[in-house]
Amino acid sequence: MAPEEKLMQRAMDLIEKRGQKAVEKSRQLARQENTEYGPLNEAIKYFMEEFWFDFLHPALISLACEAVGGTAEEATDIGAALVLLAGAADLHDDIIDESKIKEPFQTVYGKFGRDIAVLSGDVLLLKGLFVLSEGLKPFSKDKEKLVLESVRQAFLELCGGEARETDWRRKMEISTTDYLEIIKQKSAGSEAATRIGAILGGGTAREVEILAHYGRTFGILLTLRNEFIDVFEPNELRNRLKKECLPLPVLIAFHDETRKSKILQLLKKELTAKNVEIILDLSLDFKESRLLVEDMKSWVENEISLISAIPNCQKDLKFLLQAALEDI
Repeated sequence: MAPEEKLMQRAMDLIEKRGQKAVEKSRQLARQENTEYGPLNEAIKYFMEEFWFDFLHPALISLACEAVGGTAEEATDIGAALVLLAGAADLHDDIIDESKIKEPFQTVYGKFGRDIAVLSGDVLLLKGLFVLSEGLKPFSKDKEKLVLESVRQAFLELCGGEARETDWRRKMEISTTDYLEIIKQKSAGSEAATRIGAILGGGTAREVEILAHYGRTFGILLTLRNEFIDVFEPNELRNRLKKECLPLPVLIAFHDETRKSKILQLLKKELTAKNVEIILDLSLDFKESRLLVEDMKSWVENEISLISAIPNCQKDLKFLLQAALEDI
């Protein structure tokens, strides 16, 4: 592995380690459900055990909980609930986007078809809400109310972001401001995770808000990182051109008519390594793209300053922010 890849790999290892217990618990809970229809049971098992590796949400809950003096074990069941709920949303998103493959796996939509994918999402949504309700019983009524409201608000915002994005499919004229607003909405889950962790850990109102803001920013940074990475991936570029929006750096480059014309000509051709390299140069070597990267760096500095005010705040939270900027 090249030295420049190690930082993000360490971050992903940390996230997996912190989210592992909750993910395992979510799989155990999903296995308990029997729909009495073999293909549907098989699809849910495939999704939970071979496809869905959502370590991020429970890891953020765990880290935020400990940052305010709580213990990670307190949050395991709630983390498992979020894994199930986020999984339900992902199943439905793949249907909306008509995503049959997410390298290197087939999606449930691609492997089992639309109907089974919809119903698999419904089962996980129901199970996730039940697990959330049960997992909150040991906590005070005040904490229960705050957590439920956080989940409710996050999913309303996520749905709003997804709905707005469907209006922009295959459009070539999207403002950076509008696109960033959608990314912000789609990062509501990360904010909910750190907010919930801080609530469960007994954080002050100020600490809860600081960590919630951290979660939102980190979610935005990860999404933007993936937007830049997708410019490097011919298959992703092809799929996004046909069924979704092109990656943000490409859309930013479209603000310049000359660059837009050159990139569109290349997208009509076979996406060879050489053509992808040209698209990369046209997209990333552009003033607006470089300004976005500078903004991302300033967001990281601001978040590090904010979370430093929390006495128990762990260095892991700062490290994750720094890793999100690697190679951008």
